[in-house]
Amino acid sequence: MKYFARKFGFFVATLWAVVTLNFLIPRLQPGDPAEIIVKKLAGKDAALDPAQVRAMRAMLGAPDGSLLQQYATYLGELVRGNFGLSYSYYPFKVTEVIGQAFWWTVVLVTVTQVLSFAVGIVLGAYAAWRRNSRFDSVVTLGSTFLGTLQPFWIALLLLYVFGYTLGWFPTSGGYEESTPGLNFAFIQEAVSHSFLPALALLIVTPIGWILGMRNTMIMNLGEDYIRLAKAKGLPDRVVALKYAARNALLPSVTGFALALGGVLGGAILVEQAFDYPGLGRLMGEAVENKDYPLLQTLMLLTTVGVLIANLVADLLYGVLDPRARRAES
Repeated sequence: MKYFARKFGFFVATLWAVVTLNFLIPRLQPGDPAEIIVKKLAGKDAALDPAQVRAMRAMLGAPDGSLLQQYATYLGELVRGNFGLSYSYYPFKVTEVIGQAFWWTVVLVTVTQVLSFAVGIVLGAYAAWRRNSRFDSVVTLGSTFLGTLQPFWIALLLLYVFGYTLGWFPTSGGYEESTPGLNFAFIQEAVSHSFLPALALLIVTPIGWILGMRNTMIMNLGEDYIRLAKAKGLPDRVVALKYAARNALLPSVTGFALALGGVLGGAILVEQAFDYPGLGRLMGEAVENKDYPLLQTLMLLTTVGVLIANLVADLLYGVLDPRARRAES
């Protein structure tokens, strides 16, 4: 019980720190969103009218007063679930803007993360069991090489080859003319538009799972309980799956939970490359336009998702591995 209470205490303290930093970081950035919007409306070379800037601030509901007063107001609005209006998509609420992009990112990144985890764990475990073989060399060297490539560069390459050159897949957006909903036309268009972004993520994402699982399992294969299992005459399949792979999987549980928590942040560069209507593209637009309410909400959504996933992983780790609870006590 002390183990679980301590984890909850760390979660609450970290959550408060995240909320505070989420309030401070956008306000430390240079620039005024009201000035940016007025300059766009008036023209690039037009002189800024201070009265127009003040009117724009009032229209956007930009915070005023001291930093402490703004912080108190921010916490109060946060408790009430009021995240304000988006500067980039005025007069829509931040929650409405995020709601439009939420499921695009969740489906895309969640599917790629689950597939990457499954493929990476299987390949890493088999490479460890057949270490120093040709398969192990190909998987290890191939993963190391692909790990040097950036997802954004791979996205641009896929976009050029399969989008512009061959014309097999759409080059931007999430769908074309169909009505969003559970109908065949929309699902077909959504899958077609999501294929290249998903492929760009699937090329790089499994690498960490492959190398991590391989290295951890090789360490476990040198333990005494593996030698004992082999001495008992157990089949290689049982030793590999039930003894070595099962124990090597435990550290990956925490990493997988954190990866799922980070789903809410989206894949910013990949989504921007394909103009994919997800949370990652929204975050890029929020940074560019100094859209503080939208930026704060997206950052808070991402960090809280990671914190909750980390808490679940810690609790699950305490259930799966009794040694963690005993070490805590």
